[in-house]
Amino acid sequence: MKMSSGVEWALHSCVTLSQSHEPVPSARLAELHGTPPAYTAKHLQALARAGIVRSAEGRFGGYALTRPASKITALEVVQAIDGDEPAYRCAEIRQRGPLGISAGQCSRPCAIARAMAAAQAVWSHTLADVSIADLAADIDADSDGTAMADVRRWLTTT
Repeated sequence: MKMSSGVEWALHSCVTLSQSHEPVPSARLAELHGTPPAYTAKHLQALARAGIVRSAEGRFGGYALTRPASKITALEVVQAIDGDEPAYRCAEIRQRGPLGISAGQCSRPCAIARAMAAAQAVWSHTLADVSIADLAADIDADSDGTAMADVRRWLTTT
């Protein structure tokens, strides 16, 4: 399974937004993550279209999560950025070529399609079981409890 680099950025941005009580300008998120502002804006718009973040205009505008971080899953973010199409798409090649079988003999998906669908289901369920709040807690644990405090402090400086 290959995901775009935007997925990583979007997940980090959602974790960052989970640490702020105020909207965070896209330029500030771009600065924090070292991403180009246009790239940042593009992915924030995708997250907004998916209902994960909302934008606020004005002097104190920016982006904020639309609901608690514990209610936003990693799968939602992945799908907002990369879409919800499955990674594997069966083209029914078993019906082609000199040994191809008839469509009538294909009453169920082939073994390859079944294996790929099972893998997709496990992948999706795993990401659906991880919230943005879980990611923030794990990132914090990986840093001996300093990462989220550092993010909150950074967000309050100008």
